[in-house]
Amino acid sequence: MSLIDKLQWRYATKRMDATQSVPEAKVDQILEAIRMTASSSGLQPYEVIVITNKAIREKIKSIAWDQTQIVDCSHLLIFAAWDNYTAKRINDAFDMTEKIRNFKSEAGDIYRQKLLSTYPVRDAELNYTHAAKQAYIGLGTALIAAAYEQVDCTPMEDFDPATLDEILNLKENGLRSVVMLPLGYRKADEDWSVTPKKARRSKENFVRVSTNAA
Repeated sequence: MSLIDKLQWRYATKRMDATQSVPEAKVDQILEAIRMTASSSGLQPYEVIVITNKAIREKIKSIAWDQTQIVDCSHLLIFAAWDNYTAKRINDAFDMTEKIRNFKSEAGDIYRQKLLSTYPVRDAELNYTHAAKQAYIGLGTALIAAAYEQVDCTPMEDFDPATLDEILNLKENGLRSVVMLPLGYRKADEDWSVTPKKARRSKENFVRVSTNAA
């Protein structure tokens, strides 16, 4: 199957088979794809929390419209963004990059100072919103990686984020929940959404090719 074939295969799974578990090797590949994805200024301002504990997932299900995929999946991913940009977080990211690349540059230091003079002084809610958008880049990569591994998943926003933050003690770690992604395998005989043909706008109505000069 080509990548496009696998994207045709995937869908937002409504019923998952609780008796099937996703192999750790496949989960690791999906997580690694998320880790390797793009982020603004390379800051990676979010974390991915993997939950397999059934009792914790039952608590989360109760504040997420009782969506059964949360407990029937084998791995529940929580994308949690930084609650704010701080000087330490920005410096840690740049220091890590310099250590891995084993060099410092004047351009890199200028850019670091630009972020330090801009991000930490902004409103915390604005910074969280920016970080949450970066988490969605990770989510998009996760959807593609899961399709590539032929693992079913369902992105979820319908939950009480404040309560989820309490359940997972995210506030103490400077994080706020953004979106969830259960990973598992479809229970095709109970999922009405398996058979309908994928409905997407045509390329002509979705992609605009500009022929005008800038």
